[in-house]
Amino acid sequence: MLIERMWRAALLQPAVYEELERDESATSQAALVVLIVAIATAIGDYLSAALFGGRPGGSGLVRAIVDGVLSGFVGWVVWSYVSFFVGTTIFGGTGTPGELLRTLGFAGSPAVLHIFSFVPVLGGIINFFVAIWLLVAAIVAIRQALDFSTGRAVGTAIVGWIALVIVVAIATLISIAVAAALGL
Repeated sequence: MLIERMWRAALLQPAVYEELERDESATSQAALVVLIVAIATAIGDYLSAALFGGRPGGSGLVRAIVDGVLSGFVGWVVWSYVSFFVGTTIFGGTGTPGELLRTLGFAGSPAVLHIFSFVPVLGGIINFFVAIWLLVAAIVAIRQALDFSTGRAVGTAIVGWIALVIVVAIATLISIAVAAALGL
């Protein structure tokens, strides 16, 4: 059921987002999607850095995965709650934070393709199209979770994404500082 839901979410099927909105037991599945995506992305980034002269990280793949998982979960929760706040208070949507956690968690499904980011030329193309795909999936997820128009979902997604970028940047800086302090 998880893989099927991920596939349907990636295909941007509004019905799966409506299903996720109502299924309170799907929050743990959404968390699993975030975990899978974070690991796939970390592996792709690590391989890309290792193969093409970048520095893959002080402690290697394990560190990359831990950092990726932490930033993935922080980003998911922050974007969900900010989207809830912005969508309900500014754009007049109706919903709960849990509905956004579930729908936005599954909206990240296309990002499993980041595991291929190390493939020469193709990796960059995949990452570009996945970024657009993720934005569209997030807009569908927000629209369905908050029961409003696509235009309002776009506004909510933009404000939520800006907050997400700020929080992830801060989390990354904290992670780097902690790693440096621990000698990693």
